[in-house]
Amino acid sequence: MTFRLGPESVQGPRRLRIEHATGFTYQGEVGASYNEARMLPSSTDSQFVLSSQLDIEPSTSVNQYVDYFGTRVAAFDVLAAHSALNITARSLVEVRPRPFEPSGMDWAQLAQEAERQIATVEMLGQTSRTAPHPEVAGIARSIADQHDRPADAALAIARAIGDAVEYMHGITGVHSTAADAWVERKGVCQDITHITLGALRHVGIPARYVSGYLHPQANPEIGVPVSGESHAWVEWFAGDWQGFDPTNGVEIGDRHVLVGRGRDYNDVPPLRGVYAGPFKSDLHVKVTITREA
Repeated sequence: MTFRLGPESVQGPRRLRIEHATGFTYQGEVGASYNEARMLPSSTDSQFVLSSQLDIEPSTSVNQYVDYFGTRVAAFDVLAAHSALNITARSLVEVRPRPFEPSGMDWAQLAQEAERQIATVEMLGQTSRTAPHPEVAGIARSIADQHDRPADAALAIARAIGDAVEYMHGITGVHSTAADAWVERKGVCQDITHITLGALRHVGIPARYVSGYLHPQANPEIGVPVSGESHAWVEWFAGDWQGFDPTNGVEIGDRHVLVGRGRDYNDVPPLRGVYAGPFKSDLHVKVTITREA
């Protein structure tokens, strides 16, 4: 997952080109593989996809659809014997600023409103990934009790979690839970996002996991490609859905490109698949981001 940022960017329209190359190398030929990729962004009220394509090697037919949570999915099978699978997603996205506008809704109003929509009810329940450590639950409750408005509490909780957990690779794995990462007080953006989700849901604030990309530089030069990684952040509902990046302690701006949303990472992995064969597989990932305008 992506690293912590330096100074916050100056808000303004950005055009970002993203190339995400990933796949598997097998230790021998496998008979077949069955896969899903969630690597291409969709247009929203704050980003517009100018172009996007998915290249797969070995070449195969692709079934594209939008999943239950609104994420673009490419499902494909490779039925001939192969020793490697390579997928490259290329996107050009215009990203607009996302003004931070906290809602004036109070706790009673939120509790009533959250029960009216499936979209919020589903984001209130904990998952095995987000269930909070008792210490996190206590921190979230303490912060919530200090605020009359859930929106203010949500921001304070997200900042507190981001400040408490040190960003560090190699401490947690792709299957680690929020509780695991909290014990270590270290992790990557996936872990920090899971901890934040658990804290927000514990105090009755619907919250969802967001996957995407983040340009690592505040004011990047136009036309200069840089190495990046996939990223994760949160969105919470307190009258309106509002995004925040707890890993970096910043609002969602014109460096964030949204790909998918879900209850936790399990709903939005960039690549998921199974294959037929006795061999082990090695995953490779390379993300390149270029500011075009």
